[in-house]
Amino acid sequence: MKTTPLMKTLITTAVAGAMSLLATAQAGTLENMERERAILLDALLSSELEPAKRQQKIEVSRNRLIDLERMVLRDKSLAGKNTPAVRAAFENYDLTFLVHASVEHNRSLMEHWLLQVGVSSESLMNAKLGRR
Repeated sequence: MKTTPLMKTLITTAVAGAMSLLATAQAGTLENMERERAILLDALLSSELEPAKRQQKIEVSRNRLIDLERMVLRDKSLAGKNTPAVRAAFENYDLTFLVHASVEHNRSLMEHWLLQVGVSSESLMNAKLGRR
């Protein structure tokens, strides 16, 4: 079978497209951890979840985050990176490594996160539901 210039161009384009899809589909350890942390925070803050379902989602995310936080802490490729995301992650340890930090401070995940973002139990209890 003889390949024509058009076929060569199509094959080259298809291979390049497949390689670019593979390259963009890979996320680093830090990105995966941040994604899982967002899932955990969504479960913690969602008013639509029933308590049993909320606890189940929190437990699954917590277990995943334990592993992901360890992976990020041991990821040697992050040591040489000076990107804003990497700098921010390590400058804000208590928010980035939420599960480990909450255990270190002997607090629940929700209590630790609220304190880190500046919300105390007292201010939360004094808050009134209303419209802005």
